[in-house]
Amino acid sequence: MSKSPKKLAILVAGGPAPGINSVIAAATIRAATEGVEVVGVRDGFKWIMRGDVSKVEPLTIDNVSRIHFRGGSFIGIARDNPTKNEEHLENTVTSLLRLNVDKLITIGGDDTAYSALRVEQKADGRIRVAHVPKTIDNDLALPHGIPTFGYNTARHLGVEMVENLMVDALTTSRWYFIVSMGRKAGHLALGIGKAAGATLTLIPEEFPNDVIRLRQVVDILAGAIIKRLSQGRTDGVAILAEGLLEHTAPQDLEILEQVERDAHGNIRLAEVTFGEIVKMAVQDRLKAYGIKPTIIAKNIGYELRCADPIPFDMEYTRDLGYIAAKFLLDGGNGAMVSIQNGHFVPLRFAEIFDPVTNRTKVRMVDVGAESFEIARSYMLRLTRDDFADPHELAKFASTAGVSLDEFREQFYYLIEEDMLYRARSGDAPLSDESVDEPGESGAA
Repeated sequence: MSKSPKKLAILVAGGPAPGINSVIAAATIRAATEGVEVVGVRDGFKWIMRGDVSKVEPLTIDNVSRIHFRGGSFIGIARDNPTKNEEHLENTVTSLLRLNVDKLITIGGDDTAYSALRVEQKADGRIRVAHVPKTIDNDLALPHGIPTFGYNTARHLGVEMVENLMVDALTTSRWYFIVSMGRKAGHLALGIGKAAGATLTLIPEEFPNDVIRLRQVVDILAGAIIKRLSQGRTDGVAILAEGLLEHTAPQDLEILEQVERDAHGNIRLAEVTFGEIVKMAVQDRLKAYGIKPTIIAKNIGYELRCADPIPFDMEYTRDLGYIAAKFLLDGGNGAMVSIQNGHFVPLRFAEIFDPVTNRTKVRMVDVGAESFEIARSYMLRLTRDDFADPHELAKFASTAGVSLDEFREQFYYLIEEDMLYRARSGDAPLSDESVDEPGESGAA
C-alpha cells in the first residue's frame, strides 16, 4: 500500500497586512509546479489547535493566480494562540499530521513567529516549518534596512491620510493628534510623519527611560502648540506611535485597568482612546495660559492593514512566498525567510528569539541614526532658543499675559532631558554649559 503524497500547508495569524495574498499565491504556485499539493488552513491556528481539520481548502494555481492584487487574506486570519496551552499545541501538530502535511508556512508577526517555533519543536522533525515575517509595524528582527512586508503600503496610505488632515487642519485652524499603529516600535509613526512633514512625531524610542510619564508627552505637545501660536499658526498635526501607551506609567493610565487584551496578552491598543486621553490632558494643560485650541484625536491603522499592496510590497511578498516554499521543498526547516541584497537568507529561529523572554527580538527605531536626526530637525519642538529674549515666544508670552520665565519654569525640563539623552547616546557632547537651570538668563 503506497503512502499518500505529503502536502504543504499555509496559514496566516495575527493582524492583517498588505501583501498576505501575494505570499499565499507565490508559495502555492512554487509548490504546485513541483507537483506538491497545497492546502490553506483557514483562520490561522483557530480551528486546528482545537483538533478541527475541516476548515481547510485546496490552493491551486487557478484559484490563487490573481489574488496578489488584493489586500486581506484569502484564507482568513485569527489571533488564536496555540502556545498558551500544551493541549492546543499538541492538537495543532496532530491536526496537521492528520491532513498529511509535512511542510508548513506561517505568515505573521512576532507572536506568530513564536507559535511557528513551538510547532516546529513539538513536531520534532515530522513537520518542517518556515515563517514569513508580516507586520505593518516593521518591528521584527530583520537585518537593518530590510522591511517587514506591509509596512511600505501602510506608510504610503498613511501619508495620504495625514496629507489630507494637514490641509484640513490649516483650513479649519485646528490640531490633529493622530495615533498610528506600532505596539513595540515607532517605525510606522515616524515613517508617516517624516514623509508627510507632520508638525511633530512622538515615538517611544526617543524617551530616555523605559517608563514614559504622561505629563511629559502632554508638555511636548502643549509646548509645540504654544510655539506654533507664537509663530502665528493655529494649526498642526502630531503623529503619536501607539507604543507610547504601552510604555506609559501605569499610575497615569489607571482608567485602563479593565481594558480588553488579545489572545497573546497584549492590550488592544487600537481600541484604547489614547488620542482622546492626550487631547483632554493637553487642553487642560493649556487652560492656565488662556489657550483653547481645537484638537481632534484620530487613530489610523485598521484602515491600512487590508489595503491593496503597492507594487513594492506586491513584488517583495511574491519573492518571500517563492523562497519560503522553495526553502521547505529543498529540505529547509526552522527559519524565518528574508531577502538581503537580492539573495535569500534564512534567519534561524534560534537567532531571532530572545533567550530571556523567549520572544521574537524587537527592532526598535535607531534614535541615534542620521535619518532620525534629520526628521527631528524638521519637527516643531521647544528649544533653548525659544526661551531667549527677544524671540517670538517672548512676544507671545507677553500677549498671553504670562512671563517668559513662567514658560521657562514649566517647560524647560523637556530641553534638559533631551540634551542629557543626546549626550548619553553620543549624539552631542555633555559639558558644564550644556544645560542651564530654569531661571538663568541668557539661554541661547
